[in-house]
Amino acid sequence: MSGNRAPRGFFGKRLYQLQHAPRPVFRAVLASGGSGLVFMLIYLAYDLHVERALMDGVSPSLIVGGGDLRTEAAALVVLCTSTFGSLLTYLIVPQPSADGTTTTRSGWSALLGLFASLPIAYIGLVIESQFLKPLLLAL
Repeated sequence: MSGNRAPRGFFGKRLYQLQHAPRPVFRAVLASGGSGLVFMLIYLAYDLHVERALMDGVSPSLIVGGGDLRTEAAALVVLCTSTFGSLLTYLIVPQPSADGTTTTRSGWSALLGLFASLPIAYIGLVIESQFLKPLLLAL
């Protein structure tokens, strides 16, 4: 480290950590984010269908699924995002061995994926309900 450089402040340290994230964490967030995006888009399509049907005065029994099941669908989005995010992280984040030549799969990788996928699932639902749905309903 250079002696003539001033130490980083709080935000400088956080920015450096954000730009230099460890590969396993980056892969876990990417896997969870990808699966969360897919399930959130499916939920968005269902949510728009139900909202437009209710605004047109269609009977709830004629809606796909037999009624307004958006709460159950949102719970399913969280469940699927966490499951697939954990599974994908388990598959793409190997645990290195001591000799450096072989890698093994570990439950810790799946747990890392679970910890990354839960906030991503809820952030996706917030983005869907507060930004995308009102934007697309206004069209």
